[in-house]
Amino acid sequence: MEWLRHAACVGADPDLFFPVGTSGPAVRDTAAAKRICADCPVIGQCLEWALGSGRTSGVWGGLSEDERAALLRTAGDVNEPRPEVMRSSTP
Repeated sequence: MEWLRHAACVGADPDLFFPVGTSGPAVRDTAAAKRICADCPVIGQCLEWALGSGRTSGVWGGLSEDERAALLRTAGDVNEPRPEVMRSSTP
């Protein structure tokens, strides 16, 4: 995790990245965290690490918990074979 030393969030308030709730101050904190991530030189590595290590809370790689979950669902959908593809490849 050498990349972490170069993250834009180093020294930022960790509470911004781990808001409690889904409305009011939590929405503002999430937006503030994403603004920090937007300028981060290691945003891709952060997101890759969060997805690979199963981080389910907080803002990582510029994405919220829900956004990462949706990304994982989409990735899973893309990689799953479709029945019509399986049938057409069977001799």
